[in-house]
Amino acid sequence: APTVLLSLCMSVQSLVLYELSLHNLADVYNVQSLRSTKQQDLRKDLLRKYCAGVNQSLDDLKHTDLKNFIVDDKHGIIYCYIPKVACTNWKRTLIALNFSEPYPDPTSFEHNWVHDFERFKLLKDFPKAERKAKLKHYTKFLFVRDPFVRLISAYRDKMLNYNQYFYEGYVRVILQRYKKQTKMTYNHKVAKKEGLQPSFYNFIQYILDPRTETKEPFEPHWRQMYRLCHPCLIEYDFVGHQESLQEDAQELLKMLKLEDDIKFPPSYENMTSGNSVMDWYQSVPLEDRRMLYRIYEEDFLLFGYRRPTELLDD
Repeated sequence: APTVLLSLCMSVQSLVLYELSLHNLADVYNVQSLRSTKQQDLRKDLLRKYCAGVNQSLDDLKHTDLKNFIVDDKHGIIYCYIPKVACTNWKRTLIALNFSEPYPDPTSFEHNWVHDFERFKLLKDFPKAERKAKLKHYTKFLFVRDPFVRLISAYRDKMLNYNQYFYEGYVRVILQRYKKQTKMTYNHKVAKKEGLQPSFYNFIQYILDPRTETKEPFEPHWRQMYRLCHPCLIEYDFVGHQESLQEDAQELLKMLKLEDDIKFPPSYENMTSGNSVMDWYQSVPLEDRRMLYRIYEEDFLLFGYRRPTELLDD
């Protein structure tokens, strides 16, 4: 009998401990939730503060200004994607959400397949009145990233790991212009075999060169984030940061009441971190860094990124 009594006591004790741990988990979850709500309020307040003097309206946006807005009518979502800010994984997630439940694992969709535009409905393809209604009633979100870190990521992806499109349109031009290379191949595979690649500073020179924007707007992988997503003309319900991607993704899915139905893909280790920024920008002269900051200053201010004084001050 004492043994039975002892095991009964232990069972009750484990049950109490289990319930306590559930309470603690719930408390942690609530604290995180509160912190996230506060964080969102701060991010949105900052946008309102810097957008206060903007003398433009949605009607001023051209059809082409809405290229990056993906519409999910099934869940009432509009996502403005910014290249080099987790956009592959958000596209994967949106594709998965358009299957029937239980939703497939977003990571099962292959990287290149995800970027095929025909898979998405874009805001620009709707009539103006419908566009306005969706912008008013749907949940609108975007994810942003430290502008200087985003440039490193764009360089690594598009200048070192280029395909034919990026080689022909950008890498070749950069090598001719700033490395004075001549008689270059037109084939990206041959170029890779020959080890042709611009330095990080060459890439920055190209961004700073007035001829670049005269020819056409910046390529979206390095175009300013505010120019892709127009945060002063569109009132976003959620502003996520790459630096807190997993927590923000979880909060957003919770806000959309989808957190139990789908899991946002985990981040991979190769992500460009802020720690190595100093190393990358050391090859860029101080005056050029300052010019670069001026080009991306609105992104720094609007989205609450610290001015990198260690790169800009003497």
